[in-house]
Amino acid sequence: MSFTALRNVLGVPSTPILIDPTSFVSYVLPVLLFYLVVAVLAVTPHTHSLRVMSWPVAALLALRAALSLDLSLGKAERSFFNFELVVSIFLIATRTLEWTLAKESLKRHIRPANSTPSVVMDALDLATNLRGYGWDWSKGLHVPRETRPLTRTRFVACAVLSAGRHAFICGTLHRAVQSFSPDAFCTLHGGSIFDDTLPFFIRYLRSSIITTFWSLRVYSALQMKYDLCIIPAVLILRQDPVQWPPLFDAPWFATSVNDFWGRRWHQRFRQTFIFVGGHPLSFVFGRVGGIFGAFCVSAVLQHIALAPLTGQAEFWRMLIPFGMMAVGALTERTFLRLTGRKVGGVMGWVWAMTWLILWGNLMIDAWARGGIFGCSSIIDSVTPVRVLVERSVMAFDAWLHTF
Repeated sequence: MSFTALRNVLGVPSTPILIDPTSFVSYVLPVLLFYLVVAVLAVTPHTHSLRVMSWPVAALLALRAALSLDLSLGKAERSFFNFELVVSIFLIATRTLEWTLAKESLKRHIRPANSTPSVVMDALDLATNLRGYGWDWSKGLHVPRETRPLTRTRFVACAVLSAGRHAFICGTLHRAVQSFSPDAFCTLHGGSIFDDTLPFFIRYLRSSIITTFWSLRVYSALQMKYDLCIIPAVLILRQDPVQWPPLFDAPWFATSVNDFWGRRWHQRFRQTFIFVGGHPLSFVFGRVGGIFGAFCVSAVLQHIALAPLTGQAEFWRMLIPFGMMAVGALTERTFLRLTGRKVGGVMGWVWAMTWLILWGNLMIDAWARGGIFGCSSIIDSVTPVRVLVERSVMAFDAWLHTF
């Protein structure tokens, strides 16, 4: 069956339709319902055959939603919602596939205090718990040390303060990045972070600053969203604060590439990357294939999420930097075998930051060319220091162009 024929069978419109109550019920609600159905089956013993029958339906409904909807509400600068849609659909399709292939039902071993086992509550936790914290399928998951108070009121108060702080940082850094090149970075047409009019050293100094700013912006956005999820989960759904361990572990203190990606950066997609890319390639190429496979799936996810924005995203621009992250991780393992010592300490930090920023330049350049810098939200527009940030960054950029 051709892709066009598949679109016709699924009832995909010729042009994406804007999200509204009707389209939500027609396209989004069926995906969520089947997602939860497969989750219920995944935690219920002796349901493997039912899971096998249910997964194709869930996957096709997810594909139908991804191809049919436009979450931007007709505003180009809100196109990042479509980015989020593609990522969500990818996760739904791959997670339900993993649950389907599991021979035994999935087991949850951490529940709220004084709660009794419940298939429905376990299924809801499975569907929303991307890291798998408290589940038998998340072996090897690093959980950052908890530093927040665990009483409900104080825990939620910390989440509220953290959400506000990271929203401010996110908006400020997004505006700062856009101010380096307003003509290119404030539209979905995109542009490169590399300015060919500058001398070599200044060009890469500028691109590395943009890379650092955008990476911290991504960190702040993810942390803000996590904090906002904590508030209703703990206050309304009465979940235990223990179910919400820290998302990050101070990634700027990473002392190796393995330390950054394996422990300090968020681990929300860890199991998906291992399942889709790590396990298949490890069967053929061993541990080396597993590491490359996991990073390659990350590159694929970034590419397919960026592609709908302008239609000009180039896969190799994501594949190379993520592939080089795998090279960096394997280099450290080789160093361990040859010397008997792990990469770490001050020199490990220098090595890790150098490698991450070096290849991060290409990764963030792919994002910039894909038009993601031009997407904005209310957080960016209401940043109280917006004018100051714009003037300061533009003045700094003008100074760089004097060399």
